[in-house]
Amino acid sequence: MIRLSEEKVKFLYQLMVEATGGTFGIRDENLLNSALEGIFQTFDGKYLYPSKEEKGAMLGYSLISNHAFVDGNKRIGVYVMLTFLEVNGIRIDCSDEELITLGLGLAAGEIGYEGLLDWILDHEA
Repeated sequence: MIRLSEEKVKFLYQLMVEATGGTFGIRDENLLNSALEGIFQTFDGKYLYPSKEEKGAMLGYSLISNHAFVDGNKRIGVYVMLTFLEVNGIRIDCSDEELITLGLGLAAGEIGYEGLLDWILDHEA
């Protein structure tokens, strides 16, 4: 399974801010690291998030919920989630409008981890 490094995510964040606007900055390095490493946690020798889809869902959920960035947490959370899934062989088929609705729903607390996982499974190409 391919992991996204902190440096890669910061690069994606920089590209996103340059393309869509906003303020660039990392608010909390530890929260960023926690989101990236937390998806590989184990308990009693078993992954807490065993599938690629589960890891992707928790990654997106954590980035959006924890606000590691100064600006653009919804955008980067969705972007990094989709990137993680794609580099690991999972393509998502959805519209831009669906992604916006997803990010807003996660940020508002209307969609949780399980809801995001269901969304991923429903949109796998």
